[in-house]
Amino acid sequence: MKTLLCYGDSNTHGTSPMLPDGSWHRYGPETRWPRRLATLLGGDWHVIEDGLPGRTTCHDNPFDGPHKNGLRHLPVALECHAPLDLFAVMLGTNDLKAYFGLTPFDIAKGIRTLLTLVQQKAPGRNGPPPALLVISPVPIDEVGAWGESLAGGAAKSRRLAQYLAEVAREFDALFFDAGSVAVASPIDGVHLGEEAHLAIAEGLARLLR
Repeated sequence: MKTLLCYGDSNTHGTSPMLPDGSWHRYGPETRWPRRLATLLGGDWHVIEDGLPGRTTCHDNPFDGPHKNGLRHLPVALECHAPLDLFAVMLGTNDLKAYFGLTPFDIAKGIRTLLTLVQQKAPGRNGPPPALLVISPVPIDEVGAWGESLAGGAAKSRRLAQYLAEVAREFDALFFDAGSVAVASPIDGVHLGEEAHLAIAEGLARLLR
């Protein structure tokens, strides 16, 4: 059985679109894209969800705490779930928040930092580090509860895939542009609806097969 670790933020966690009053819920396992992917891939794959709402690539969040820094938690995740055959990362959306002031190029550097750590530290099966999969997040829209905090982020998010594809090539990694099959919910412009989770799972299943 091959082990796949899906490392991401709220859209890997399965956070629903946030309503104007700030309320949200977590989709059930039957909806979240990692669990759907596991079903589509069948019994030969063990798919692990590691999605944290608010997680960045490698930046401390000044409001929600340093644990949102994906680089801080990554060594723990790699050791907890070893050995891995494939490491998939879908991060970058939270790096678009205006107070970070990052460009798409900067965000791609954050992904590069994570992949470098995986290659250096991740226990793969029978020695070599795991294969890598870079997933470019679905582009965002500046609407709803998150609109102001993401000022300028919508345009940046639409340029992110090209930079992440370059990083994937650098690491000889698989690449998947989630924005090619799904869009963010119009409710908050950030989180995925149920249809988007299904589309991403189906696209990744085709790629991995």
